[in-house]
Amino acid sequence: MPEHMRPDPFGKVVEVDRTAGFTPGKALTLEGARASFVSCHLLVSMARPGDYRLEVSPFPAPSGLQVEQFREWYHFLPKSNAYYPDALAPVPLTLQSKLPAPDNRIAAQTAQGYWLDIWIPANTAPGLYETKAVLETNGRKSNAVLKVRVLAATVPAEDAVTMDHNTYGTSWLAGDYPTLARQGGGEFYLSDRFFSLIHAYHRIFYDHRGTFHQLGYGHGGKVGPEFAPELAGTGRNKRIADWTLFDRHYGPLLDGSAFANTHLGPRPTKLVYLPINPEWPASYLWWGEPGYQQEFVNVVSAMEQHFREKGWTNTNFEMFFNHKKRYKAFAWDGDEARFANDLPYLREYDRLLKLAVKRDSPVKFVFRADVSWMLEREIQEFAGIINMWICSHSDMSYLPDAPRIMKARGDIVWTYGGTPEVSKPSSHVTRDVLWPWIWGTDGFVHWLATAPGPDPWFRFEGGGETLIYPGDRFGINEPIPSIRLKIQRNAVQDVTLLNDFAKTKPIAQLRSEAARRFNGTELKDWRSPRPAYADKDPLDRTNADPGPERSPKFDAGLDAAAWQRVRTYVLELVKGEQR
Repeated sequence: MPEHMRPDPFGKVVEVDRTAGFTPGKALTLEGARASFVSCHLLVSMARPGDYRLEVSPFPAPSGLQVEQFREWYHFLPKSNAYYPDALAPVPLTLQSKLPAPDNRIAAQTAQGYWLDIWIPANTAPGLYETKAVLETNGRKSNAVLKVRVLAATVPAEDAVTMDHNTYGTSWLAGDYPTLARQGGGEFYLSDRFFSLIHAYHRIFYDHRGTFHQLGYGHGGKVGPEFAPELAGTGRNKRIADWTLFDRHYGPLLDGSAFANTHLGPRPTKLVYLPINPEWPASYLWWGEPGYQQEFVNVVSAMEQHFREKGWTNTNFEMFFNHKKRYKAFAWDGDEARFANDLPYLREYDRLLKLAVKRDSPVKFVFRADVSWMLEREIQEFAGIINMWICSHSDMSYLPDAPRIMKARGDIVWTYGGTPEVSKPSSHVTRDVLWPWIWGTDGFVHWLATAPGPDPWFRFEGGGETLIYPGDRFGINEPIPSIRLKIQRNAVQDVTLLNDFAKTKPIAQLRSEAARRFNGTELKDWRSPRPAYADKDPLDRTNADPGPERSPKFDAGLDAAAWQRVRTYVLELVKGEQR
């Protein structure tokens, strides 16, 4: 079955992904460029309960094609009264199992889905390659043939859009990995296993053509010891006393070694949060006094020196303020500022950062702000101050010129939002890939992408805050992917290859045709009319104000095959160049 048609545990396609007239077949041909994945579902369906043996043969060795197989876990969602496959547990290419699957606890289960990933290395020769899957049960065998047509094009290494996945702290890790935490006893946190687990989270998103952001301090400014160097002294004597934990955490990410055993190869992570906040490295007790500046400059300048000496010059280090005054720790909003009196604080931190880090430093410090209420005003007033913008998707939707203006001055521009739940058609996760590319922004942030809920296996909440799952249930001491994450990854590959055609074709033409194929829209439909609240004072706005209007073609009217039509367009362009 194609990747966008998710199978249910009864041998059908889940209702939201169904296409009239489709039935699973015993043969499928996938097409893809080099340095990319192609994927599909493999469905084991049996009329009666029983044991089975499944064997997926490797592709011929000269092809270089690599097959990975994952078992699809079926999550029951009470509000939809239906099962949806999402979590993917890696399994060997040859396995023995049974239906119903005892651990998934679906009494009437007659089918089990498997996800197949086929990696096409950059040096694979173009051509058609074939393998097969063999199902054996009750002494009978059944074959399914899988063909992969490798095209001559190669997906560029640098993604056209950045798909970012955000989370907070590390306290949740012990709850998600109880077995690992028990094995570590009271020494789990800050152990080698702990840091390996953090690196595994970065690695799973990296290998799915994304990034991982982990904020290391709380709303009151308390910093986790693994997120910052240890400090000593006060005032002019404030200094960094120990880099040990920081370097254990960040060193493999910043030199790229954490990503050594990935399909994309080792590269330094693109971005990381700094621990800087109103309470670190300077004590907020001294705010407005010379001592605050002294402490800030002492420590941040020492960080710049350490990063420079380590050669960590390929990553953007973000100064970002995540607090709000309603949390009652600080008297101003750093995150999504709403009040005019908050803005001078941001200007002051810009001044302090520029004192601590010289303009000609090879280390990349950026000032990041997540903005919504005053986006239009801040874009104008903070030119040259904020240079990494994480913008409300709704507010950016009615400001068509903003991305061009911001990027012309060298700013990074992302939008942010939630994660489509599993009950949405499979194409919904690809909207977040296509939207930034069509708008000309740089990426999209899933504001929380690591929280599947306390029991995603039997009390599932929909997956609206996660794209990965803890592997602890399957004896795996690291996160496992989801179907949605893999569909998103494949979409990033496609749009990156599509963007490469801008070298020879007008970008507007490429965007226009992609929009038409995706959901029958024109580029103007991807923008919203200016809403009434846009001209209100932010103090008079509330969350109850009607947001920008958009076509139902982006929500209820979006079918599961939307991205497949975009992929077909990309492949048509590739084949056209080959002729």
